[in-house]
Parts: sequence; C-alpha cells; structure tokens
Amino acid sequence: MAKKEEKELTVEEKLKALYELQQVDSKIDELRILAGELPQEVKDMGDELEGLKTRLTNIENEIKELETHISDHRVRIENANASISRYKEQQDNVRNNREYDNLSKEIEYQTLDIELSQKKIRNYTSDLEARQADKQKTVAEIEEKTVDLNQKKNELDTILQETKAETEALMLRSADLEKHIDERLLTAFKRIRKNAHNGLAVVKVERDSCGGCHSKIPAQRQLDIKQRKKIIVCEFCGRILVDPEMGEKEKKRK
Repeated sequence: MAKKEEKELTVEEKLKALYELQQVDSKIDELRILAGELPQEVKDMGDELEGLKTRLTNIENEIKELETHISDHRVRIENANASISRYKEQQDNVRNNREYDNLSKEIEYQTLDIELSQKKIRNYTSDLEARQADKQKTVAEIEEKTVDLNQKKNELDTILQETKAETEALMLRSADLEKHIDERLLTAFKRIRKNAHNGLAVVKVERDSCGGCHSKIPAQRQLDIKQRKKIIVCEFCGRILVDPEMGEKEKKRK
C-alpha cells in the first residue's frame, strides 16, 4: 500500500536545495547563452531555404505549363497548315463558286487561327524566358543560402559539442535536485524564474538589498532570512531570498 515516506526537509534544507538548483540552472542558462542567437538564426535560415525551394518548385511547374502551351499551339499551327493545304487542293477541284468561297473562308479561318497561335506562342515564350530567369536566380539563392546555413549549423554544432558534456551533467543535477523539492515550492520557483528577466528566482541579500531587484530590505526581515526558519520572498520582485552566508557556503561547496 504504502509509498515510502520521504523525510520532510527543514526550511533551511529547502532553501539550500533551492539555492543550489538556482546555481545549476543559471549555469545551464550561461552555456545556452554561449550559442547566442545561433539556434534562432539557424531556424530562420532553414525556414527561408524551405520557402525558396517551394518557390523553385512552383516556378518549375509554371515553366512546364508554359512549355505545354507552346507545344500545343505549335501542334495547332501544324494542323492548321495541313488543313490549309488540303483546302487549297480541294479548291482546284470545286464544281462551283459556292464551294470555292466556302473553302476560302475555311482557309481564312485557319490562317487567323495560325496568327492567333503565333501571338500566343510569342507571349508564352516571353513569360517562359522570364520564369527561366527567375528559376536561375532562385537556384543561385538556394545555393548561397545553403552554404550560409551550413556555416551557421557548423558554428552551432561546434558550440553545442564544446558544452554538451557539461550541459548534460548540469541538467541531470538539476533534475535530481528537483526531486527533493516539494511540488508547490518547485512550481513557485519555476514561475518566478520564468518571469524574471535574468532567470533568477533565488537570490542572496547583498548590501542590505535584494540581489535581484536591489530594493532595500528592512533589518528585521534580514534577521528572519538569516534564521532560515521560513521561506521569505522580496516584497518588490517576489524572488526567494537567502542570506549571504548560505550563498557563500554553497559557492565554496561547488
């Protein structure tokens, strides 16, 4: 039935665990900052490259469509010329003027159809040349962006490799520390840390002030903090406060 009961930590032990967790998480933050904007740059460049590839696919589809239109109209011209030749042969064997005029009209119609197809071929050819130029430009952009992206990826991989072992060890330590902090306190720690611009949820009292927002802390409150009998937060920024001695001891232990 029973879940093994864990020994309830004293307030001082909770504060020590929180302070160490803060130190570990801050170190992880520092290692991540080493990569700077590179992860986002790599993502943005990857998205841009995908956009260019999609654009190239669309251009290639348009080129195929234009080539099909040009081919269709060339076939149409061939068929019209064949019809004109046939109608001219038939004109030599007509029995009356009416048949001759009808054939002349067909020849005229086919001639106009040829002219229309030739005009469309010229328009499609102009569009085709423009799209081929766009394709060439897009291919060049893709090649250039691919080189840039690979360089950025290499930079990022180098930084991540250099810090990988340390980051993994710190993350394991962070996860281990979290197991020993009760859920309510850990949730509060994470909430404060998330809202703090520098990621600091637990800070030392420095020069009678909060180490996070630098607001003055009354003497009686400082005394309470030193006694480590309860969790005390800064009235101004909400960070959890620890006394300077604990901070120094924990730092030496590292």
